Amino acid sequence: MADILSIADAPERAIDAACSVLARGDLLGLPTETVYGLAADATNGEAVARIYAAKGRPRFNPLICHMSDRGMAEAHVRFEPLAEKLADAFWPGPLTLVLPRLKRSPVASLVTAGLDTLAVRVPRGIAGDIIRRFGRPIAAPSANRSGRISPTRAEHVAHDLGDAVSLVLDAGPCAVGLESTIVKVESGRAILLRPGGLSRDEIEAVTGHSLLRHETPGVLEAPGMMASHYAPDAPVRLNVTSVAPSEVLIDFADQPIIGKEQARAVIDLSPSGRLTEAAAQLFDAMQRADRLGGSAIVFAPIPTTGLGEAINDRLQRAAAPRGVEPQAGTQFG
Repeated sequence: MADILSIADAPERAIDAACSVLARGDLLGLPTETVYGLAADATNGEAVARIYAAKGRPRFNPLICHMSDRGMAEAHVRFEPLAEKLADAFWPGPLTLVLPRLKRSPVASLVTAGLDTLAVRVPRGIAGDIIRRFGRPIAAPSANRSGRISPTRAEHVAHDLGDAVSLVLDAGPCAVGLESTIVKVESGRAILLRPGGLSRDEIEAVTGHSLLRHETPGVLEAPGMMASHYAPDAPVRLNVTSVAPSEVLIDFADQPIIGKEQARAVIDLSPSGRLTEAAAQLFDAMQRADRLGGSAIVFAPIPTTGLGEAINDRLQRAAAPRGVEPQAGTQFG
């Protein structure tokens, strides 16, 4: 089992320990405001390969590069005015921008999965402090086995990855609880590749126009686009109106679900119906539900407005059939 080091007890010691792990080319469980990441030096090809091996992640699935600030990002990707506007508005924060990669960037080719773009983000809090001290970008997908539920607590990382990660920093539960929103910027257009912890409305308020949809289904241009993802061991059913006694119900705003009183267990993401609370609780609730051993995990309907778009995206992928996925830049049915 990986060592867990609490940041609250000794933040400077935690930052130093994290930088030592990264400098050795080992893997670090890194808390961010979105989810816990499996971090490695993005310029070290062998370290990045360890990410893919630890997760069992297909190498056609690109990674996000985490930067300390926009200045660091400008050494690796080309910004156009719209990208600058979005970065200035939302960094640090849960927005990833997919931008043209600069040829001079030393980021390992494994990170991009053969694409000529690079996904970049500036995280809030301790993650940004570590990157700033380390002085190089960090590749950090979610710290879980590929396709499984994303971790929002340090113990989730240690349980899922064990000795594959050298150290997990514990900063408590993640504030946002969903992965970052991913937007590709090209030719003055903003294209939504993955909904996430920053809502469409917030982005559109800055761009002044509607986000375009990703128009090529099945083409992997960024992380989190695989059809089956975020999946627990148990089968998943969505938008239920009734629940069987053997099933675990994940509710939202205490809805009138038939059979709720006889369900194996009921977990309410937000009794008051707040989508921000539901987003922060989602993955932890799925982790707890999976450990209860029910015949299925079933979800009450959740609104699709605001952060509900990202929540429903995660649930649809969790419920999808688990099978063969495409290579980057190719399409699947």
